[in-house]
Amino acid sequence: MLATNAPAQMKPIAFTEFDLDNGLHVIVHEDRSTPIVAVSVMYHVGSKNEREDRRGFAHFFEHLLFEGSENIARGEFSKYVEGAGGVLNANTNGDRTYYYEVLPSNQLELGLWLESERMMHARVDQVGIDTQREVVKEERRQRYENQPYGSILIEVLKRAYTVHPYKWPTIGFMEDLNAASEKDYKDFYETYYVPNNAVLVVAGDVDPKEARRLVEAYFGPIARGRDLTRRQVEEPVLKGEVRDVVYDNIQLPAVVQAYRIPAYGTPDFYAVDMVNRLLSSGNSSRLQKALKDEQQKALYVGAFSFPFEDPGLAIAFAIANAGVDAQALEEAMDAEVLRLQQDLVQEEELAKLKAQLETEQVMDNARIAGVASNLASAYTFLGDARAASTEIERYLAITPKDIQRAATTYFNRDSRVVLHYLPKSQKN
Repeated sequence: MLATNAPAQMKPIAFTEFDLDNGLHVIVHEDRSTPIVAVSVMYHVGSKNEREDRRGFAHFFEHLLFEGSENIARGEFSKYVEGAGGVLNANTNGDRTYYYEVLPSNQLELGLWLESERMMHARVDQVGIDTQREVVKEERRQRYENQPYGSILIEVLKRAYTVHPYKWPTIGFMEDLNAASEKDYKDFYETYYVPNNAVLVVAGDVDPKEARRLVEAYFGPIARGRDLTRRQVEEPVLKGEVRDVVYDNIQLPAVVQAYRIPAYGTPDFYAVDMVNRLLSSGNSSRLQKALKDEQQKALYVGAFSFPFEDPGLAIAFAIANAGVDAQALEEAMDAEVLRLQQDLVQEEELAKLKAQLETEQVMDNARIAGVASNLASAYTFLGDARAASTEIERYLAITPKDIQRAATTYFNRDSRVVLHYLPKSQKN
């Protein structure tokens, strides 16, 4: 029933778009259903744009650019938004950095002023750098160093990539942040946080003509940055399986498997992502049913696609039940991938998964913040904001044979990373 009804609910996202003379691309989506507005800016800079001796800069700037500006006192950025009854946040990955505010619609001008201040003359000085370094250190400790299994992504990336900047995590390394000078930080800001390296999305209860007038007033005076040449790094083929053991402060063993996959937006990416969804999306997914419910070998299972702009990774992860060793868990995980390689997925199972995807998109686009994010991502990585509405069609077109081909081509045991996470007590 969902597969039949959901497409009818998925009306294309209507928007207008234009470019300022300084290169800033602007997308405006009008939705008068609720009196709120989202103001968001996506900068096309992530950890892959960093120097090898300055890892973590993009994530660091996610924090640093809340320090204020020439016209916003230190620590006041968030207070403006919260005082107006809004919320704000930011996030970073290997390819982009995204900032947004969701505000009452009568506060549109506030959101535009704040983001223009961030872009025009953010406060990048030693006081803020020292403050945010401590914040990032604490985040690294909590999320990676003191969290059970928290180092998985770091351990996988450095084995899955040998030359590409994806080999280091977005959080970076404190030794690089400590070694950087104030000039290093200023240079990074002046290079990447510029209008011609960004897309601004205004979505919600707005008049598009008035929104354009305000955008031009606040962002028009910002100088264009120097044109960027994207660094093309081709990662060599992973020849053979990379296998290792990581001893961690954990009680139960875990198995991690990582496979190289095509870049986000390429045709094969969607088939690979569907493989991961078949394996672990929902209680009736294959790994959940086989490893948790039937065999009771796993306490937790998951399979995820990392949709990188350059060829990325699919990572499967399972935590063993008490008394189950890592090798038995790995064999059970492999068996489920082998099933997808040998047997065609039944149409009913695939249809159910497609219905879930359609419902996810409907729910995501029911939120103004979700619409803003989807429009920005579609423009930045798929080359057209309309893809925020049409990308789902690429999933819906996938056939059982596409699934089988993707599983066979990309989930190759002779070209993957396998890590066994074991308790430190087992280390000789």
